Amino acid sequence: MTPELTMLGCTLVLALVQILLPALFRTRETGTAYNVSARDGDGPPVGKITGRLQRAQANLFETLPLFAAAVLIAHVTAQESALTLYGAALYLAARVLYLPLYAFGVPVVRTLVWCVSIAGLLMLFWAILFAS
Repeated sequence: MTPELTMLGCTLVLALVQILLPALFRTRETGTAYNVSARDGDGPPVGKITGRLQRAQANLFETLPLFAAAVLIAHVTAQESALTLYGAALYLAARVLYLPLYAFGVPVVRTLVWCVSIAGLLMLFWAILFAS
């Protein structure tokens, strides 16, 4: 398996963590009985950290399909290169850093880290569109 595919696999593990964390925090807010119910009524308001974790999850899920597609296209077309390797590494590392920064409410650095993840994504796009 190529390093880019390994990083895609690690990103999928991160996605699973980002599904489970908000669910865990929300269950702590609502209680297990509410969580296993049909949840027909509104529960208590979402807490600050739970809300941040939910927003971080949604943010990851906006770019994850693009990342997965780019890595898979690079692999299938045998266009893996230093650019795809570093692009995938930047994306994964930034997404890992982004989660705690968002959860703890760190403002400016969080946005800069998000920009790094987008730069990694753009590196992948560049490699598959313009490299030969």
